Amino acid sequence: MSEGAVKKEEKPRKFQAIRGTRDLLPPETAVWNRVESAAHEVFSTFGFGEIRVPIFEPTELFARSIGLDTDVVSKEMYSFLSDQVRTLETLQQEIEEGIEDATHFRDPDFFVAPVNKLIQGLESALKSGEVERTSTIQARFDRLKAAFGEYRQAVNELSERGDYVELDMRRTTLLFECWNFPLGESITLRPEATASVCRAYIEHGMQQLPQPVKLYYMGPMFRRERPQKGRYRQFYQIGAEVLGGSDAPAIDAEVIEMVMTFFDRLELQGVQLDINSIGDRNCRPKYVELLRAELVKVKDKLGADSQRRLETNPLRVLDSKLESEQPIIATLPRIADHLCEECTAHYAAVKHQLAMRGVIYRENWRLVRGLDYYMRTTFEITAQGLGSQNAVCGGGRYDGLVELLGGPPTKGIGFAIGEDRLILSLQESGKAPAQQGRDVYIAWMGERAHATAIRAAKDLRKAGFSVELPPVELKFGKALGQADKLGAKYALILGDNEVAEGLWTLKTMADGSQAKFTEPDLLEHLRKQGALQP
Repeated sequence: MSEGAVKKEEKPRKFQAIRGTRDLLPPETAVWNRVESAAHEVFSTFGFGEIRVPIFEPTELFARSIGLDTDVVSKEMYSFLSDQVRTLETLQQEIEEGIEDATHFRDPDFFVAPVNKLIQGLESALKSGEVERTSTIQARFDRLKAAFGEYRQAVNELSERGDYVELDMRRTTLLFECWNFPLGESITLRPEATASVCRAYIEHGMQQLPQPVKLYYMGPMFRRERPQKGRYRQFYQIGAEVLGGSDAPAIDAEVIEMVMTFFDRLELQGVQLDINSIGDRNCRPKYVELLRAELVKVKDKLGADSQRRLETNPLRVLDSKLESEQPIIATLPRIADHLCEECTAHYAAVKHQLAMRGVIYRENWRLVRGLDYYMRTTFEITAQGLGSQNAVCGGGRYDGLVELLGGPPTKGIGFAIGEDRLILSLQESGKAPAQQGRDVYIAWMGERAHATAIRAAKDLRKAGFSVELPPVELKFGKALGQADKLGAKYALILGDNEVAEGLWTLKTMADGSQAKFTEPDLLEHLRKQGALQP
């Protein structure tokens, strides 16, 4: 092999973002900052406080809240064990495989080394906290060590007597303790944040605070979905939850009003709010059975997904986008006609409250939620520029979720906004802010001017202006060219003459005009001209 080929092989790997993720770069990040700043401002005016929950949680939290039979839990979550726990799990598997091998199982000494290694690993994991040292775990660990001690003693004593029946009993006890030892929880990168917020509400005793508790969040979520336009495996959500207190229709209406106010602040185009009521535990089960009965009659005309949902969750059939199923769905019974008196009154009051707030809505009887803890109000907001998958926000009431997660019976309602899709819609409609330039570019020439330029940059930045100060001296023409490329509104020209006279030259980049100012007058002039970038 030639020396050139060797060098080519040794070239470092060029890394790229993992499929389904991407980097957010300027100027696009200016749009994200604008959106998130608007969320902070609008939500705070409605009395919401920000909550920041961990990126990862116990897998069981999401399995219980989202549902084991959902695609999110069964196919799309990123779950893992810690490295140390994974190593212990591998040792457990080696011991189990040794049991399945008849040759090894008849060898009394075969299991001594791997079991001893497992015990040492557990000791280390318990000390480091990788495996939580609860009273139950400690008792199991003590029992495992005792079983191992008894087995090692039995290997010597019973082997000499030839009592292999007793030896097998001791070994079976030991191995049972080994492969059934609880190593700890699986951890999952959060696919959504509602469950985490409810967990925090329970954990921190927030039910003792004045109710309801109003919280909002923003940040990355993770799902192993097929990447497509506006959908990523690391995606971002902005959401809010109202927990505790009553289920007064005014709460539902105010939550919807808040998110619509947020979209109005952003000038989001083509916004459409759909609402529905899905009843509660008293009336929804009867409707679901009626829906199932009607779907059974046309089962042969349904696609594979809808036939599966017919058995597991008939409400999800209403979500179908298959053209062939639309005429069938149009004839199905509507839940609004089968609400109990309480749910009918609640839904009517929500619509009245929305009208009082001037919130325009459309009733959509096919808008449903599949999990049992969802009830009554449900809503979805769509926007233009996103094609057929045009939803940017979904929300609803979930009065049973906190209780499902081990907390007290608690009312709850909230929403989640897909920030990626929201920003895509803003960009498609031309409502994203233009690329941000600099307020002032300082073109300095000469050592004396450099010191003055540093002081000028500091003063201008303190006054709130964005300033570009080149690190090295540039020729006048090149400096102005750089100012133009950076989108600067003004170029502040500082040479030996300007420093000596105490008069600084300010060039307006748009028209090329120039004027001289003293340092105090310059700051006042820039303020009056509104030089600050938006």
